[in-house]
Amino acid sequence: MDILALLLDGFSIAVLPLNLALIVGGCFAGTLIGALPGLGPVNGVAILIPLTFAFGLDATSSMILLSAVYYGCMYGGRISAILLNIPGDEPAIMTTLDGYPMARKGHAADALAISGVASFIGATLATIGLTLFAPLLAKAAIYFGPADYFALYVMAFTTIGGITGTDPRKTLLAAMLGLMLGTVGLDPSTGVARYTFGSFHLYDGFDPIVALVGLFAISEILFFLEQKAHGGGLVPPGSVFPRFSRIKEGLGASLRGSLIGFIAGILPGAGASLGAVMSYSFEKRISDRGSFGKGDPRGVAAPEAGNNAASGGALIPMLTLGVPGSGTTAVMLAMLISLNIQPGPLLFERSPDLVWGLVAALYLANFVLLILNLPLIGLFTRVLGLPAWGLMPLVVAISYLGVYAITHAAFDLLVMVGFGVLGFVLRKLEFSLVPVVLGLLLGMDMENNLRRALSISGGDFTILVQSPIAIGIYAVTAGFLVLSLWLSKRSPPQMA
Repeated sequence: MDILALLLDGFSIAVLPLNLALIVGGCFAGTLIGALPGLGPVNGVAILIPLTFAFGLDATSSMILLSAVYYGCMYGGRISAILLNIPGDEPAIMTTLDGYPMARKGHAADALAISGVASFIGATLATIGLTLFAPLLAKAAIYFGPADYFALYVMAFTTIGGITGTDPRKTLLAAMLGLMLGTVGLDPSTGVARYTFGSFHLYDGFDPIVALVGLFAISEILFFLEQKAHGGGLVPPGSVFPRFSRIKEGLGASLRGSLIGFIAGILPGAGASLGAVMSYSFEKRISDRGSFGKGDPRGVAAPEAGNNAASGGALIPMLTLGVPGSGTTAVMLAMLISLNIQPGPLLFERSPDLVWGLVAALYLANFVLLILNLPLIGLFTRVLGLPAWGLMPLVVAISYLGVYAITHAAFDLLVMVGFGVLGFVLRKLEFSLVPVVLGLLLGMDMENNLRRALSISGGDFTILVQSPIAIGIYAVTAGFLVLSLWLSKRSPPQMA
């Protein structure tokens, strides 16, 4: 009952005219930013931080605005992923696997509606979890050590083969290529430059966003040029009205993905990318009948629910422990500290108006995003009806502007083109791009946790299997492999 009373107090703060305007404006701005390839929630939140100071907002209103932008970006990332096969941010990579095939079949409206509803379910369930279990779950998360995180990333890479559904040998090679690309830059322990060829531009390694836009957007443009398409849109726009029967197909996957994504979000550093990967992988293991990767609604619902639930879960360690659960919450944490507010166990006691006002605002933001996104589906799908000669230059311009806005370095534009050529070659050779991106995206964190674990143990590798948590994760990983082997031996039923 105490929680309910505090939540009601939070709603009394969230429904103030100023805060409601910030919620609606933040959701709209976040959706637009998320739809632009390369920007993503981290940059979206960072871009709008100066506005909070310019308008003289207090801490509660500032956090409400930034959180609305955060959730809006997570919703918006799916738009370009589904329509153009260009993920708006890293977690949206998984949405391209089935979202873009649905769009190519003329079911873009269905895919957008499924993703919108799944995002709503994932974010809402995560907010409920934030309301009820924040202190308890945050205490459990602090028991994860470097060896446990390493085991978690091992699980993620082990399930890559199940994600892509392609030749396991090609999947392994693609993942190794991604891990190799992730080692470019300064060694995290010794500071020695690795594979930089004397270029100081590579000291920080490859920015995952730059690689992401290159591999997907630029390679897609190169494919389009190769096909020498003329006239109509890139793919058939199909109906602009979603079918509710298709939305229902993804409800179960949304619930399962929400649970997995929420757990991934609670773990500091795991983030929405891992939540989307694990949600898609789990759903494919239990539901696939040969339709995943070809436009299955569950393949859209699971990762969308997973990454939005992870976003909500990432707020838990930030608020209760002062430890950011993702890159975006790290920016929000810096914002709080700059306002002389210290997140941690005492935050709920010292600043209840901020905490519960923020939680209430998240509930409202989810409804605002659902109301904003579903009516706009028809407008989004009309993008596919644009003439190819007008659409492709627009994609190029957005890709270049998005990357340059992040890094402000012309060198990264060349890197983006290089990754685009690499993506084009890999796709011609029928390699999936997802393992490459996951290797580049997760490999650095995996290496850092391995280094930390070995530093603690003095180089003793047995530390990786000493923790009960790590052993449990390895057991689950083995279970995934056994289940995969068992499912592979079953002959899939004929689809109607």
